[in-house]
Amino acid sequence: MCEFSTLGLLQCAVPKNFAPREGKNICGSAIRKLRERHRPLVTQDQLAGKVAVLGIVLDRTAIAKIESGQRGVADYELAAIAYALGLTVSSLLEP
Repeated sequence: MCEFSTLGLLQCAVPKNFAPREGKNICGSAIRKLRERHRPLVTQDQLAGKVAVLGIVLDRTAIAKIESGQRGVADYELAAIAYALGLTVSSLLEP
């Protein structure tokens, strides 16, 4: 549950099962898992092409680095990846 403090800052309660993750993002492993489960199979290169059609420049190497946690991912990139895979952004943020 999140709420704004008296100073206007957003404060959120941390879930009890929260565990910090290694790497530069929290969605990479979910992107990989859901991309590999997609039917028909979507390769990293195909995913890069799908997001390019949406105007987002992510090559295969960038997708690989996102999936391995070596690269951060911007909110608009995450939204494009979710759309390209026919998923919701929230599904990519679940462990």
